[in-house]
Amino acid sequence: MKRWLRANALSVTMFGAFLVFLILQSVFGWQTHNDELTQYGRAPEGYLSYLGTGHFAEAVFENWESEFLQMGGYVLLTAYLVQHGSSESKPEQETDRPDDHADHAKPDSPWPVHVRGVALTVYRNSLSLALLLLFAGSFVGHLLGGTAEYNEQQAMQSGAAPISAWQFVQTSDFWFQSMQNWQSEFLAVGVLVVLSIFLRQHGSPESKPVTAPNAMTGG
Repeated sequence: MKRWLRANALSVTMFGAFLVFLILQSVFGWQTHNDELTQYGRAPEGYLSYLGTGHFAEAVFENWESEFLQMGGYVLLTAYLVQHGSSESKPEQETDRPDDHADHAKPDSPWPVHVRGVALTVYRNSLSLALLLLFAGSFVGHLLGGTAEYNEQQAMQSGAAPISAWQFVQTSDFWFQSMQNWQSEFLAVGVLVVLSIFLRQHGSPESKPVTAPNAMTGG
């Protein structure tokens, strides 16, 4: 177990932190939602009931949506675009890596490399495809959760009739929620790309070696 934890420490730590913060978000969101219900003279909801509300779903998927868009877009863009001096960029003169081609397959290469055809085509782009599919799923989750939350708010405030998800996606409210997260994600990546030109972090693969010149491009 100790050996396994050491070999998987980064992912265990990341998913552990994710779980802790998700639970804390749900607890504080539950309290906030019940405060709102109380203000409108409604009975507070139980914690488990809250987890099925639009208030919780909207908040969760709204953020997941922007994260997966950022990562999917970043993986895809770094395949074609370079940034002089950045550790987040591939070398400027590198057009394609030899090991990206099936002709350089090794005995222990993943099975799609040996099968080739459609399986290889999908596998060659599987990382960005998976991230963008997660973005699409989160987008739908945000839309459905946002619609439920919007309808609940409208019902409490004015007694207005509920609207459909198709109607909600056409509102400025939905796109305001999305854009405020999308812009921050791409800002964060852009800052990392530029700062990695001049700054270093000892021991991190996201940084160039401490002694590397600023003009060196790639990790």
